[in-house]
Amino acid sequence: MAQAATAPKKSGKFPMGTVVIVVALIVSHLIFHLVFGDVKHFIDETRHEPKPGDYFGIIYKGGFIVPFLMTMALMVITFAVERFITIRKANGTGSLETFLQKVKHNLASNNISAAIAECNKQKGSVANVVLAGLVKYEEMEKTTGLEEEKKILAISKEIEEATALELPSLEENLPILATIASVATLVALLGTVIGMIKAFAALATSGTPDPGALASGISEALINTAIGIGTSAFAIIFYNVFTGMIDKLTYGIDEIGFSIAQSFASSKHGK
Repeated sequence: MAQAATAPKKSGKFPMGTVVIVVALIVSHLIFHLVFGDVKHFIDETRHEPKPGDYFGIIYKGGFIVPFLMTMALMVITFAVERFITIRKANGTGSLETFLQKVKHNLASNNISAAIAECNKQKGSVANVVLAGLVKYEEMEKTTGLEEEKKILAISKEIEEATALELPSLEENLPILATIASVATLVALLGTVIGMIKAFAALATSGTPDPGALASGISEALINTAIGIGTSAFAIIFYNVFTGMIDKLTYGIDEIGFSIAQSFASSKHGK
């Protein structure tokens, strides 16, 4: 008989989120200093003035906050790809809607073995949950001396427990995306304020007002704002997309879980 999925064992591995943060931070600093800070993007080797229209040089002049914003941008991209792959695997090998319809059809005809076979063929988190419910279904059919209501409750509880085991893996790293969505804009604002302070301080000590230098300083400071807002926007979009995909999965699980319990009740009443 096919066995339902069991709880994943905890390993001593380093959390993926921590690894991604460290790697993204290192990569961002390397890109910032070696690529954006290359002397070829500046008028002279002092790297005080970027060449006109050279955006790499302009980004470098955004200051030390820029690498941290780049780190968050890389994290958003990395976690977006990772979550998409994970949630896609959770759906299984075929169409989730088709799978659920096949399971419902087999339940309607009381063909539990065929429904279990569909779960083994589909695989993924949803199939694992459905499989757990179907295995419990078969177990309750063979159990004697237990009230029907308690059997139905046992099936529902098994589905709930299986769902509780699968959902954390689907929602993993989403809190990081949500945090970046809020923090990126604030960090960008900090970089902009620091840049503005430097620009006005330089203007105050120069003696003669230089509108061109002031405008250049302000534009460099706003680089932080542009990167931060862009990063925050993508983090919000990806977070909402993934939570929507997970909600769709949980809705499918709830629907098929109800169908399994109802099918068991109907089969008993029909006898």
